[in-house]
Amino acid sequence: MPYFSRLIEKKIERTLKTSGAIVVAGPKFCGKTTTCMLYQKSFVKLNTRQSIELASMNPSMVLKGEKPRLIDEWQKVPDIWNQVKNDLDEEYTFGKFILTGSSTPVDKTQIHHSGAGRITPIKMRPMSLCESEDSNGKVSLNALFDGGELSEFSENKGFTLENVAFLLCRGGWPLSVISPDDIALEITSNYYNSLFVFEDEHDEKFRNKRPEVFRMILRSYARNISTEASMQTILTDVRQTNERTMDIKTLNSYLEALKDLYILEDMDAWSPEIRSKTSIRTTPTRHFVDTSIACRSIGIGPEDLMNDLPSFGLFFEDLAVRDLRIYSDMLGGEVRHYRDNAGLECDAVIHLENGKWAAIEIKLGGDKLIEDGASSLKRLRDKMVDSNLKAPEFLMVLTATGPLYRRSDGVFVVPINMLTA
Repeated sequence: MPYFSRLIEKKIERTLKTSGAIVVAGPKFCGKTTTCMLYQKSFVKLNTRQSIELASMNPSMVLKGEKPRLIDEWQKVPDIWNQVKNDLDEEYTFGKFILTGSSTPVDKTQIHHSGAGRITPIKMRPMSLCESEDSNGKVSLNALFDGGELSEFSENKGFTLENVAFLLCRGGWPLSVISPDDIALEITSNYYNSLFVFEDEHDEKFRNKRPEVFRMILRSYARNISTEASMQTILTDVRQTNERTMDIKTLNSYLEALKDLYILEDMDAWSPEIRSKTSIRTTPTRHFVDTSIACRSIGIGPEDLMNDLPSFGLFFEDLAVRDLRIYSDMLGGEVRHYRDNAGLECDAVIHLENGKWAAIEIKLGGDKLIEDGASSLKRLRDKMVDSNLKAPEFLMVLTATGPLYRRSDGVFVVPINMLTA
C-alpha cells in the first residue's frame, strides 16, 4: 500500500526531540497509526478485547519495550496516561512514548494529571489537498508570512469545479485517497457507515447513545455548515427531523461525544481589541473535521453540489478551513473567523504565535465573488489599522478554481489546488 507523506511528520519529529511523550489524536482512519509507525522501535495496539483487558490488569507492562514505544488507542485504558507520567518522573528522556487515540479517554476521572511538561498533544486531521497531491503547493503560507510576494500568474487550467466537488465528497481519508476515483467515494461511504458502530465499545458515553440520533445531528450540522447557526437552531432542526423530545442537555451530550470522536470541529471567532463601538460576534462557525462526513450525512454527491452552487460554496468553505487548519498548524498558528454587527466579516483569520496575522475570504471563484471578497478584506484591514493594530501580512481570496494572480490592490487570488503550508 503506498504511503503519502504527511505535513505533521515534521512536527512529530521535532516534538519527540523536545518532549518525553507525545499524544497524536484525531478521527478514525485519518492515518495516525500509519504515520506514527515511522517513528516507533516497539509498539502495542489496544484494538482487541483481549489486549484491552490485559492492559487494564497491568497497564505498566504496556510501557515495556524499546523506545520510542508506540501505544495505539491508549485511551481505552486511561491509566496508561498516569503510568507514562510516572515513568517520565522516574527517568525523563525525550521521545520515550508515542500515544495515539481516536477519541478522548473512556473515563477522564482516571487521568490524575495534565501531563504538562511531559506529554505533548498533537492533533492530526485527514489529508489536505497538498498531502493527497491534489494541490501542487506552489503558494506557501509560510513564504507569504515571511514577506514573500505572489509574482507568478497561472491560468491553472484543468482543475474544474467538478474536480472540487469530487474532492469534497471523497475527503482526505488515506484509503480513499490511494484508491481509484471510481471506488473512492464508496470507500468514504463505508467509513461513514462505520462511525457509530459501538457494540464493542468500552466507553459508555458512546455505547449508550443511539446511532440514528448521531446521524440526525450530523445532518443538521451539514445543513448549517460554515454558518454561525446557534445551538437552538440545531436543536429545532433535529426536533423537526424526528427527535421531537430532545432537549438541549441531550443535544449537548451528543455534541460532546461527536467532538470527542474528532468528527466536529467548530471554528471560534477572532476577537481583536478594536477601538470601535462595533460589537464582535463570538458565535462559532459550524465545521466538520472533513467535509466528506457532511456530504455523506445528507446523502449528496458531486452532481448534487454542481446543481446547487450556493450550497456548494458553503461546503467548499468547510474544505478550505480544513486545509487552512492543517497548513496553519505547521506554522504554529490557528484559524478563526471574524464577524461584527456592522456587517463586516472574514471567513478565516490566520493568527501566528508571533503576532502576525492574515485574512482570507473563501469563494468558489468568478469575478464578482472575488471582488466582493477583496473588498471585505480591505475593509477589515483598514478597520484594524484605524484601531492602531498590526496590519495583516497579506490578504487572500482563496478560490475553488480559476487563475493564480496578484490583484492591483495587492490582494492575492489563490486557487486551493495551488496552496500549501
